[in-house]
Amino acid sequence: MTDTRELSRPDRQVPRHERHDFAPRRSRYAVVVPVINEGERLRAQLRRMHDCGHGLDVLIADGGSTDGSVDDDFLAAHGVRSLLVKTGPGRLSAQLRMAFAAALDDGYQGVITVDGNGKDGVEAITRFAARLDEGYDYVQGSRFVRGGRAVNTPWSRYLGIRLLHAPMLSAGARKWYTDTTNGFRGHSARLLTDPRVGVFRTVFDAYELLTYLPVRAARAGLRVCEVPVTRAYPRGAVPTKITAWSGNRDMLAVAARAATGRYDPKPG
Repeated sequence: MTDTRELSRPDRQVPRHERHDFAPRRSRYAVVVPVINEGERLRAQLRRMHDCGHGLDVLIADGGSTDGSVDDDFLAAHGVRSLLVKTGPGRLSAQLRMAFAAALDDGYQGVITVDGNGKDGVEAITRFAARLDEGYDYVQGSRFVRGGRAVNTPWSRYLGIRLLHAPMLSAGARKWYTDTTNGFRGHSARLLTDPRVGVFRTVFDAYELLTYLPVRAARAGLRVCEVPVTRAYPRGAVPTKITAWSGNRDMLAVAARAATGRYDPKPG
């Protein structure tokens, strides 16, 4: 285990975290799974990822789980290369900054992110790697493009994405996106290190990076695209970290700020 303090590099603000490595780097891209207390949903997903043979290293970006789901022995036995445990402040975007920095320091050429709640068809991981190989810098997974599947998507979520969130970010990006809340994405090292994007800033604390990156990548002239994915919600209660009307309202407010350039790096 390595205790990594907050990095003082002027171009990176990364939260304090601990790191557990179980294997050396073996692939050109890393698959990052951000989690916090996902329990058996995460474990079932890691089993599927291990069985599908995508051939890429897996890094878990944990926000401080207390449910035992990120036990070292289980992770090592199911193909996880490293566990990063955030001990400093911040939520999802801080976890992503932590993982992006670790991946770049390890020499990966890009990062594929996929939520750890078991909703995503992880067989699509190879599609993201293929697009990164083709030179794309930002690859957005979409259940709404040809070949994608939306299974049991709650109507409130469907309408919010299709009528509000995706059109808002598409207008800001000047590029049409169909599924902008989907965390299944690919990012090139070029995107993650581009000073015009400025990923490693503490303004990205909660869900800001999810809305900012599709907009900024397109506006900066980087290559962006969508790929089909499956996202399946279980019947009944929907497992999500976004709750109630206020949570959805806050997400739309963050999207509006991203679409209007509020998170763009300041000149100079």
